[in-house]
Amino acid sequence: MATWQGLELYPDDGDAWTDVDSPRAQLSFLEGGDLELAATTNPQQNSRARALRRRRNAFRLHLDPSASRSGAESAVWKSLSNIEPEPPRELAPLVDWFYSEDESRERFRWALRDGLDELLDGQRTGRWAYQHLSPTEKAHLGTVVEINLTKEFDLESGELLDWQIRGIELDCKYSQTLGNWEIPLEMYRCDDHGDRQGRSDFPALLTWLSDDSSEWAAGLITVTDKRLRWMTDKTTGAWRRVYNADRKRRLSDAAAKDIFWLWGGRQSDLPRNLLLHMSPEARARVFANARSGQARVNQLFREVQQQLIGRQTVLTVAQQDDAPKRARDARPHLRPDGMLVIGHELAHQRVARELGLPAPAKGEWISVRVVPVNEADTRKFTVLDGKRWAKARNDDPPTPAPLLPRTL
Repeated sequence: MATWQGLELYPDDGDAWTDVDSPRAQLSFLEGGDLELAATTNPQQNSRARALRRRRNAFRLHLDPSASRSGAESAVWKSLSNIEPEPPRELAPLVDWFYSEDESRERFRWALRDGLDELLDGQRTGRWAYQHLSPTEKAHLGTVVEINLTKEFDLESGELLDWQIRGIELDCKYSQTLGNWEIPLEMYRCDDHGDRQGRSDFPALLTWLSDDSSEWAAGLITVTDKRLRWMTDKTTGAWRRVYNADRKRRLSDAAAKDIFWLWGGRQSDLPRNLLLHMSPEARARVFANARSGQARVNQLFREVQQQLIGRQTVLTVAQQDDAPKRARDARPHLRPDGMLVIGHELAHQRVARELGLPAPAKGEWISVRVVPVNEADTRKFTVLDGKRWAKARNDDPPTPAPLLPRTL
């Protein structure tokens, strides 16, 4: 903390110090250590920054989840597979459309990942697990998934339901627990519902993800009255439909066999939530420094080496407006320990490939400790500053890392 004209000032990890108790001033260091008034807020200025000044770049720490995010699955939903290799005739045009879209499976799984990350909003909230969401936010995840899929695949809105694909109306449904999709009255024919029943038995796209196990699934089914849940009335013994408070019904377990699962069923490659799957001890070390986003990002690269680290993870760890800059600024901090922080630049990608590492794309980084090696060393190597460098072994002593090239 520093004091300037009676104001208490706090560092924000860079060369700026901010008065957190007054919007009057922001100050910067000059050469020689003096402080200079950098900006003065005009009370009449329509500034979002002023409105957010008490929460912007504030650090928030969240506890480790104490329970799994998903509810218990009945046995019938634990193993998802298609009984028939080909979809039912009425679903075939929809299946063909999804399969014909360019890189549809890759885009689909990332739309699910992005939907959850958008709700977590780690940059502003510090949250990194589904369990950190409020009940209202959890209920909203299905809407976010629908919106993301709509944008990703440029889907046309339906006249009656969410979408229209090749002239077929269908709804998008999400459930955090397999089998618990909620189906409204307007999706199927039932004379007992009168004018609230659907004009037809419509198809539904069923979606699910589990961040705990990095799994996801997407399937199509034509909704019918018989495929939804029924139960025996304890008084009369007659069969009756099972509704929730919103008059929605869930699929029966028997209907599981009628779902055509896109890409074969349960998928095991939901883009990994790195912070969730870190060891609690490593995660605690990353978040240990509450005052410095730069120190937290530095520690992230120490803890997670030789793995791609995405933008969302860096945003959540830094919890600052300029979080990606913290990843770039980690390089001089970590170089004395022999570590490289490799980015998406073409020259950096070459270094990653030569060291046998995944090459980062834009918005990704990968860290690695390196040591100089001679021609007799059999490890994969890259040449930097005129020397051979290879991935360090645990028993290799630290050697300051070279500078990464700017261009090829």
